[in-house]
Amino acid sequence: MHNKPKQQYLQWKQAYWQQFIQSVKKYVPELFSAKKLQILDAGCGPAGIFMILEQHDVTAIDPLLFQYESLPHFDKNNYAEVNFVPSALEDVIAEKKFDLVFCLNAINHVSNIELSFNNLCNNVKPDGYLVLSVDAHRSNFLKKLFQLIPGDILHPHQYSLNEYLQMLPADKWTVLHTETIKRESIFDYVLIVARKK
Repeated sequence: MHNKPKQQYLQWKQAYWQQFIQSVKKYVPELFSAKKLQILDAGCGPAGIFMILEQHDVTAIDPLLFQYESLPHFDKNNYAEVNFVPSALEDVIAEKKFDLVFCLNAINHVSNIELSFNNLCNNVKPDGYLVLSVDAHRSNFLKKLFQLIPGDILHPHQYSLNEYLQMLPADKWTVLHTETIKRESIFDYVLIVARKK
């Protein structure tokens, strides 16, 4: 898709996010109310969900933001309502808490997953939401093999869905929804929606 002309690519990404957000609609109804939410797009990439959240107060973080500025399809000026912050998830210490934190296809890529996960969780307000998407192993055997012989540089962390869910302790979080978005040969690409107690 990156080979498409700029406008065609951006339209495709916006349509993708609009479809994705329908999976969240039932579980985060505030996102579709008139209320202006404080939202964090953590690990936003150059064409993250921030693209379609113009009615909210959005902070978008990514350690590669400076590099994205050289890409033809990323122009911060097109998103005047978004506060872009060049930061890794490990370094996120927000001055404010968020009603909703998106971390989509990002947590698998961090260096320190425990610290990153804790930072994400700590930045959600009480009664706020965390929406994650992760690559989760289906096979315990293959997961152990990948852990012993690291061969996936882009995904340094190898976990099953249950292991991801255990990172959201039941005394602090209610998992509202899990959904397999896409099934691959080894991983499932899974959506997790949780609410902070």
